Amino acid sequence: MREVDVMGVRVEMPSNQPIVLLREVSGERYLPIWIGAVEATAIAFAQQGVVPPRPLTHDLMKDVLDATGNELTEVRITEVKDGVFFATLVFGSGAEVSARPSDSIALALRTGTRILCAEDVLDEAGLAVPAEQEDEVEKFREFLDQVTPEDFDAH
Repeated sequence: MREVDVMGVRVEMPSNQPIVLLREVSGERYLPIWIGAVEATAIAFAQQGVVPPRPLTHDLMKDVLDATGNELTEVRITEVKDGVFFATLVFGSGAEVSARPSDSIALALRTGTRILCAEDVLDEAGLAVPAEQEDEVEKFREFLDQVTPEDFDAH
């Protein structure tokens, strides 16, 4: 398993489909995962520190974990089958729960939990970005700095 950071979310054109972009912490591979608009908004809210007036689903999940004393210790992106990614939530008690990566990432950002990705998932679906292409990554980072959660609202 390799630790990954959440680079952000964006809308892929021309399909208008949101993606979350992960990057391995000690490497050069990026992992794009296509996600739903609601999950993209939840991830963007967490990254931007937006606190809704009432808890959204992922905020509620965090509140339930806090209230019951359960700690989310890891989020693992475990496999990809036919373009569908799978994740596991790992709790301090040792319990593991299957989850979608988008929900897992949204929860991890709210709880400060590290995100790990299986090596074979990175091998299969990851994209290596050589140093000479880092300027493209920098353009993406600039885009992420300017995007707002409202950009992901379904019309």
